[in-house]
Amino acid sequence: MLSLSLAWRNLFRNTRRTMLTCMLITSSLVVIILVDGIVIGMVNVMVGGITQTLEGEAQVNRRGFRENFESELVLDDPEEITRSLKRDEKVRSYAPRVIVGGMIASSYNTTGGLVYGVDYQSEQQVSKLKQAVIAGQYLSGEKREILIGRQMAALLEVDLGDRIIITTAQVGTSDITQELFRVRGVFEFGPEELDENLAFINLAAAQSMLDMDSQLHQIAIQFHDAQDAKNKALPTLVNLNKGDVEALGWLDLQPSIGGMIEMSNYASTIVGVVLFVLTSLGVINSMFMSIYERIYEFGVAKAIGTRPWQILSLVLIEAFLLALIACAVGIVIGFLLSSYFQTHGVPIGRMEVSGVLLDGNMYTQVRAYQFVAFPAYVMMLTVAAAIYPAIFASRITPSQALQRAL
Repeated sequence: MLSLSLAWRNLFRNTRRTMLTCMLITSSLVVIILVDGIVIGMVNVMVGGITQTLEGEAQVNRRGFRENFESELVLDDPEEITRSLKRDEKVRSYAPRVIVGGMIASSYNTTGGLVYGVDYQSEQQVSKLKQAVIAGQYLSGEKREILIGRQMAALLEVDLGDRIIITTAQVGTSDITQELFRVRGVFEFGPEELDENLAFINLAAAQSMLDMDSQLHQIAIQFHDAQDAKNKALPTLVNLNKGDVEALGWLDLQPSIGGMIEMSNYASTIVGVVLFVLTSLGVINSMFMSIYERIYEFGVAKAIGTRPWQILSLVLIEAFLLALIACAVGIVIGFLLSSYFQTHGVPIGRMEVSGVLLDGNMYTQVRAYQFVAFPAYVMMLTVAAAIYPAIFASRITPSQALQRAL
């Protein structure tokens, strides 16, 4: 208790220096909390941009189909797969699809792209196609309705209700087939490659046009727990990987995005290390200045029999109290700022990263561990930074200390 009382008094001998050091430690803690929240928010946006836009959290395809979307690579027995998915308790929803490349033409222009045949009901549970419709209406199940991207609509110079002709090759025979559709809606996902090159029609219309009967090209999956998609040993995926069929989670479907997310997870650590080095230098400087101001006192204390470990503990307690005050303030400021940016977001403008659109604001994520683990780390590291000055103070020779004081 005596050491604690002395440490508290010594801490406020020079209030200005103590406050400046506290501000340094506090600002470091606040920055670490904010950076971690922003990183989590960015990761959530990127993962959501993959799993909720169109890809799904996992996909079932014929091996090699995703390399060039060759229409001949079909799932020959999709009913068995859908029955398996329907029984699986981990699967929340799934959406069957037919995907084919073709020419998409209007009365004014022609472009190439991918035509998705989707089940308009199940697709709502897997992708955000319905939410992406910005003009007109979502698919209703009518045979000759089509959804096209905003940029494709501008290129083809068409509007709602206008005619679109799709030209493609039938599966199996490669015979050229054409079908007439009318624009029911215009969507905007955000990334240009999606809005310019994709069109959506009803699944039955696509199967009829391609003479596919009940065959499918792809089944997109969403799980109850999104973390299941990262598990390569998940029975849902393992059991479907048979013969020519492959079932992959989004990390395998988009390895480049997975690598970026993995790298971003180290951002908080890197920022924390840099801030700790800078903060440590400030703490060491502050503690040494405090020690030199009291070098006469330390000399007298050593002369009357104070043990080195008592001086060592005194300096470390001062550092602990300094860190405690700084972290208490940092927790309050960090929580207020994180809560504000969680509601209003951090303005970042509009950018596209590997096909994932970051548009407008980046919303931070507030987590309990940010206000428990990070302050604990900062306090431990602040005390650790004070070890060297404390050892120096404990080794002061009384005669030399008295001479310097004179």
